[in-house]
Amino acid sequence: MSVDTATVTRVARLARIKVSADEAERMTHELNSILGFVEQLNEVDVAGVEPMTSAVNTTMRWRQDAVTDGGDAGRVTLNAPLSDDNFFMVPKVVE
Repeated sequence: MSVDTATVTRVARLARIKVSADEAERMTHELNSILGFVEQLNEVDVAGVEPMTSAVNTTMRWRQDAVTDGGDAGRVTLNAPLSDDNFFMVPKVVE
């Protein structure tokens, strides 16, 4: 995959980032280098490699699955600026 200056300019406009012509030219070269490296990574054979969550072998900590503070809605909504019948009240934001 290759990126041209028009694509960089279009993406910058969509992201609402001001990019000059010189910067777009420089970014085109940088993005093409990054994409070339990603294409190299796609060529690596990873068949049989197990996914991992960490680079170091560790055991995950488990916590007991227990109900803690959710049983008292009155206390939970006590600090709310506005509540009604144990529900948070917020301003309407969608018409």
